[in-house]
Amino acid sequence: MSNGGLRFIVVKEDDDGQRLDRWIKKYVPDMPYVLAQKLMRKGQIRADGKRVKPDTRIVMGQEIKIPPFDVIASDRSEKIKQKPKITDDDVAFMRSLVIYEDEDVIALNKPCDLAVQGGTKTKRHIDGMLEVFQDEEGVVPRLVHRLDKDTSGILLLARSAKCARELGFAFKKREVRKIYWAVVSPTPEAYEGSIKAPIVKSTGDYEKMIIDEEDGKYALTEYAVIENAGRAAAFVAFWPRTGRTHQIRVHASEVLGSAVLGDRKYRAVKDEESKLIDADLAGMDLAKRMHLHAHRLILPHPMKHGQVLDIIAPLSADLVKSWKSLGFDHKYKQDPFEDLD
Repeated sequence: MSNGGLRFIVVKEDDDGQRLDRWIKKYVPDMPYVLAQKLMRKGQIRADGKRVKPDTRIVMGQEIKIPPFDVIASDRSEKIKQKPKITDDDVAFMRSLVIYEDEDVIALNKPCDLAVQGGTKTKRHIDGMLEVFQDEEGVVPRLVHRLDKDTSGILLLARSAKCARELGFAFKKREVRKIYWAVVSPTPEAYEGSIKAPIVKSTGDYEKMIIDEEDGKYALTEYAVIENAGRAAAFVAFWPRTGRTHQIRVHASEVLGSAVLGDRKYRAVKDEESKLIDADLAGMDLAKRMHLHAHRLILPHPMKHGQVLDIIAPLSADLVKSWKSLGFDHKYKQDPFEDLD
């Protein structure tokens, strides 16, 4: 399959500083990655007449030369992947998730069971529907952080590359206060504290993280028990100061011995007491999901000096049901970490 003639595409301001291979994926979506690498090696893809590599950072105003190319449809690795069409239902759905919006930032209240990005078996995801929010110039907002598929709550989007960079700096410099709400079981022995336990990916299960004092990456989580239902369960607020994969879930289960309710991957060690606790919870009207929710983000506005964003994502109806069943206040308004720097 032949694809057009010679093209010259000028880099927009919003794409300034982006890697060339990612830019090609965005603006020449029918060019397979393997073919793009090959054309760069041969010098057929150029920026302002100069040879480039996949990790070359492009600059606003540069002219990218895209030669005619053939897509070999019989080669599975180079088949054209048709991007799913955005439907009216997708538009309505994504708009319903918006909890904050200005000219620079969008905040969504992501539901449980919806992935942030795609994968081998994931066809519907937030990243694939961001076109809903594109501006008049066709610029699509970009993700600046992630949430696990089974975790609900606040997800930030940046409307420009500059805004994304500023938000990235804020997360990196730990200027963002991220408060998660969770129900854990059983109730932790200590009602507040700091968890310092390094985390690394398990060699036995690549999708699971473990605590490893020697090879793990530094991870710090603040926590505070807000309310408890006896020994069976507790409403706990977590502030992950670092952003390791599955950090709250690992720290809760492995350090506190109190796994997030509904978390099938990380469960506290079973004993006779935990079996009795499970029996007590079995009679309650609880949501059939992981009880972890990104409830609040407090951070400096990335583009408006001196302005602070304080965004709250209300609990979904199924989590409200769980909170009420356990006698917890789903409208709790305080910041349990306000005295911490």
